Amino acid sequence: MIITKQKKFEDILNNLKEVSRVFIVGCGECATTCKSGGEAEVLELKKQLEQQGKNVTGFAIPKAPCVAAQMKTVFAQNRSALKNSQAIVVLACGLGTQSVKANDRLELFVVPGCDTLFGAVVDAEGNFKEVCSACGECILDLTGGICPITCCPKGLLNGPCGGVNKGKCEVDKERDCAWVLIYKELEKKGKLSNIRSPHPAKDYSKTVKPHKLILEKKNA
Repeated sequence: MIITKQKKFEDILNNLKEVSRVFIVGCGECATTCKSGGEAEVLELKKQLEQQGKNVTGFAIPKAPCVAAQMKTVFAQNRSALKNSQAIVVLACGLGTQSVKANDRLELFVVPGCDTLFGAVVDAEGNFKEVCSACGECILDLTGGICPITCCPKGLLNGPCGGVNKGKCEVDKERDCAWVLIYKELEKKGKLSNIRSPHPAKDYSKTVKPHKLILEKKNA
């Protein structure tokens, strides 16, 4: 899940200072869960913009605006409203915002309404926790399912640094040392042999941006 936080209304409004007619796009998945771009947030933004004299021509909340096919459907279903618009405010992550821009054949001014923070899992209490850095070279099989790149502030690959104290991290004394957690997990699973050999440096060429993955088409 991509975690987002809605921008301050003043910042959104400032980006629309030369615009009078606005269409809003929300997100039915991640931003809805984060309460930054679901129906309630879209309607609230619509109300705020109208109070500032803006004409909100319409809105749509595709399930996943980052999927091109869904945005094409939204544009087709709302063509009249969009033709009467000058800008689109997107309450979604940067992926959704750029998907809107890429699929907008009217070439309207696209305004991000959210800041994109990180990718996370949602725990049983509904908290968002970053556990993966999408580093391009996963070693969770060796570290008991705990990512040292994300969970260790220093991203260490071969055990804890010299600053660990009573199992806590020197960068944040309230945080458990990632490598202590990894050791305990591997010990519990009888897999300590996983960390008896040093890990080579990561191939950081795999993190060079922007990424692109072309899927091979299967023969019919």
